[in-house]
Amino acid sequence: MDKQTFWKLIETARADAGDEGVARRASELLAGYPQGRIAAAQQVVWDLLAESYRAPLWAAAYLINGGCSDDGFDHFRGWLLTQGEAAFTAALADPDSLADHPEVRAAASAGEELRDEEALSIAWTAYGLATGRELPADSFTISYPTLDPDWSFDFDDTAQTAARLPRLSLLLASA
Repeated sequence: MDKQTFWKLIETARADAGDEGVARRASELLAGYPQGRIAAAQQVVWDLLAESYRAPLWAAAYLINGGCSDDGFDHFRGWLLTQGEAAFTAALADPDSLADHPEVRAAASAGEELRDEEALSIAWTAYGLATGRELPADSFTISYPTLDPDWSFDFDDTAQTAARLPRLSLLLASA
C-alpha cells in the first residue's frame, strides 16, 4: 500500500463513517484487502506519523488541547490523519492554519480535545478483523526525526506561542 491508496481509504472512511468513527471504518474497509496490503498500511501510518513529528505541529496541538504529552501528540496526529490528506498536508505546511479547521473551532468553543488513538492502529485492527491474528511485529519500522531546536521553548509561554501561532492563539484565547 502506498500513501495515495491510504489517503483514498481515509476519504472513503470519512464519507462512510457516520457515528462509528473514521478510524474504525477505515479498519473495516482495510480488512477487505489482501493480508500483505493490510500489513503495509501500518508502515504508511508510521511514515505519516514520522512526517508529522514536528515541533511547530506539537506546539499547535499543545494549544488546541490545552497541553500535549508525548502520547497526546501521537493521539492528536492520529486525529489529524483521520481528517484526510488535504487537512494533514495543510497542517504540516502551516500549523497555524488549523485555526480555520471546523473541528478545531468547534473543539475550542466546547473546550474539547482533538485526539484519536484508534487511528494509530488502523492496520492492526484491520489485520485482526481479516485474519483473527495480530499484525506481525516486523510489518513496520518507525524513525522519528529530530525536533526543530528553534521551537524548543515552553509552549505555555503565551508570548512565544502567540508570535509563532497567532491565529490559533487568538482563537483559543477567545474560546
